[in-house]
Amino acid sequence: MDSTRLIGGKLLRRGYTTGSCAAAAAKAAVIMLLTQMPCHTVTIATPNKAVLTLDVADAGYTRSQASCAIQKDSGDDPDVTNGVLVYAQVTFAPDGIAITGGEGIGRVTKTGLDQPAGTHAINSVPRRMIREECAAVCNTYAYTGGLSVIISVPGGEKLASRTFNPRMGIEGGISILGTTGIVEPMSEAAMADTIRTELNLLHAAGHRDVLLTIGNYGEAFARDTLKLSLKSHIKCANFIGETLSSAAEKGFLRTLLVGHIGKLVKLGIGITNTHSAHGDGRMETLISCALEAGASLRILREIQACISTDAALECLPDGLAEMTMTLLCRRIEDTLQRHVAAHLEVGFICFRGMGAKMELCFQSHTAEKLREVFA
Repeated sequence: MDSTRLIGGKLLRRGYTTGSCAAAAAKAAVIMLLTQMPCHTVTIATPNKAVLTLDVADAGYTRSQASCAIQKDSGDDPDVTNGVLVYAQVTFAPDGIAITGGEGIGRVTKTGLDQPAGTHAINSVPRRMIREECAAVCNTYAYTGGLSVIISVPGGEKLASRTFNPRMGIEGGISILGTTGIVEPMSEAAMADTIRTELNLLHAAGHRDVLLTIGNYGEAFARDTLKLSLKSHIKCANFIGETLSSAAEKGFLRTLLVGHIGKLVKLGIGITNTHSAHGDGRMETLISCALEAGASLRILREIQACISTDAALECLPDGLAEMTMTLLCRRIEDTLQRHVAAHLEVGFICFRGMGAKMELCFQSHTAEKLREVFA
């Protein structure tokens, strides 16, 4: 496996998922069970064709069962499961390969997730990886019977409190995850997957309208200032375009986006992922709108010298500020209409300031009607 990626000018190390750990631990345990010999390293192929050779930890076996662990390595991705030991215990069974969770593996309590309610949170791709690796070992050693595989993560229940699991209805432990088997450093894909999962949960619960906020300030403004209900609410972070597209694909009908001008201003030039790594353009967008509104060269230069949108707004006299925000609002509406499926009604509310100083800045023409939906 190519172990590094260049991201943001830094060479960052890839890791491997809990799903890869579970599959590797299960394979090593089956090898020990069938050969009655120790297994010190094990090699698996991930769904994206990477080949991993991993050290086996805490291995043991008898004639009827074997168990061992693989230590999770998240590379340079900030993952709370980094360093945990993912165990597999394997015993003989009459037929088939049954997979279940043990200590530290959460149990699904809501519909709309990868696994049915009531089952352990071992997702479909890791389950397939475990079955394929175990079946390959059985074929190598001409074993035609079945196997029972129990995956566990000691300390997983405590770790889960630092993940999205409690919010998504997974109780009692972490999830065994991964679609490629590899953890990409600073992965945006993981966050986008979490947002899609939350949309699935809301849809399965019967919701067809979704309130989107950009971060904690957006949530606080929606709840405390706008007095909106958070029953069908998701934090979309920087993934505005992708979240709206996913909501449209899933069949949601209406959505209201609440965010700070420092993020929403980027929509004014068509940037729908508002992370700084995808471009800035905040001051350039404000300058363009202010110029169209009639701002003088002096004011434009003052805006250009600002380091925040809140500071830039202070450069605009009242009448000019109102016209500038009207023009920016139109640009944002245009971007959202061009990037979202026609059947999804989208509105937005933009605020300025932080903490106790947050106040409404401007909103789309649909915002008032949509506020009633989330009242």
